[in-house]
Amino acid sequence: MVDRIAREEGVAMNTIQSKSLLGVGSVGDVPVLLVKPQSYMNYCGEAIGPLAAYYQVPLRHILVIYDETSLPNGVLRVQRKGGHGRHNGLQNVIENLDGCREFPRLSIGIGSPPGKMDARAFLLQKFSSEERVQIDTALEQGVDAVRTLVLKGFSGSIERFNLVQKYKFNRV
Repeated sequence: MVDRIAREEGVAMNTIQSKSLLGVGSVGDVPVLLVKPQSYMNYCGEAIGPLAAYYQVPLRHILVIYDETSLPNGVLRVQRKGGHGRHNGLQNVIENLDGCREFPRLSIGIGSPPGKMDARAFLLQKFSSEERVQIDTALEQGVDAVRTLVLKGFSGSIERFNLVQKYKFNRV
């Protein structure tokens, strides 16, 4: 998702700092710092916490984007704040932000492992062609959601976005 945002907004991801690839640019007239941790996902907070402190970014201006197995593949959800929901990477971010959970997040549904499939094996496998199409569509919609958040904050349009996402793949 970060790569897609960077490409769409013309932000060069060309700086390395705190175990991350960084890009400084803007969305509209709003300056942004895009961060792509280069550690294992479970330890991404070790990059985000120090960068937030170094750049003095308020929690409300941090948007964490992550994969979510409790959402169907390709479904997005935007939240103002919350817990980690047993997501190890998100838990590490919270730990590295001194236990604070009051930061926005955008989760990208990847579905859950079928049957008794090992979760790690599921997370590391490639998407099927159908799943890939759903993820690509979600990435496009995610860029629009990020633009809306950056430019308008948590407006009614974000609530409508979540509602549309909730019923995205329901067939009548």
